[in-house]
Amino acid sequence: MKKAVCLISGGLDSYVAATIAKHNGYSIFALTLRYGQKNNREISCAKKISAKLQAEEHLILDIDLSWVDSALTNKKIQIANTYPLSEIPATYVPARNTIFISLAIAFAETIDAEEIYLGINSVDFSGYPDCKPEYIKKFQSLLNVATKKTCEGRHIKLNAPLINLSKSEIIKEGDKLKVDFSITWSCYRNNEKPCGICPSCILREKGFKEANIKDLAIKNK
Repeated sequence: MKKAVCLISGGLDSYVAATIAKHNGYSIFALTLRYGQKNNREISCAKKISAKLQAEEHLILDIDLSWVDSALTNKKIQIANTYPLSEIPATYVPARNTIFISLAIAFAETIDAEEIYLGINSVDFSGYPDCKPEYIKKFQSLLNVATKKTCEGRHIKLNAPLINLSKSEIIKEGDKLKVDFSITWSCYRNNEKPCGICPSCILREKGFKEANIKDLAIKNK
C-alpha cells in the first residue's frame, strides 16, 4: 500500500487532510510535534485522531520552541482575543511549519513514503506567512533537490489539499468523509473546555455555523 506521512496537530484541519490521504488509498504514518506549546490538549487529541485513522505508526517528537517570540509558546506573551488584521498575529510561531515539514520529510524518506499531507490552508490562515500556496510551492522545489530519494529520480510530494478552502469548506469536506470532529481541539488555551473567545475558537465557531453543521461539545481531558 502507498504510504503518506500526515502531520497531525490535534486540530480539525490536519484531521481532514489526513482523512483525505486515507480516502486516496494511502497507509497513514502520523507525525505529531510536542514543541513547547502552552496548549498540550492537542497532543491527546492527536493520539485519538491517529487511532481513528488506524495509522500504521504515530511518531510523537519533542522539540523545544518555548523560547521563540510567540504567544503560543512563550509564557511571557499573553494570547489576545483579537489581533489587527493588517499584522501577523502574536500566535505565529517562527519557523514552525518549516521545522515540522523538515521532520516530516525525514520521516517520509525513512519509511519510503510518497507523499506528505498537511492541513495548511491560506484562506482562513490568520496572516501566517508559512500557510501560503507560494510557501508550499517553494518548499516543494527545495525538497526536490534536498533528499537522496528525490535526487535518485523518485518523488516525495507535499500535499496541502485544504490550501484554498475556507474553514466552512474544510468542515463540509470532513463531514462528507465522516470525520469525527468531536475529538479535535482548536482552542489556543489549555483550559478544561475551549475558551470560545480566542481567534481559533471564533474561527471554528464561524466555520461550523457557515457550514450549517453542529459542532459537538469538546470535553477532552
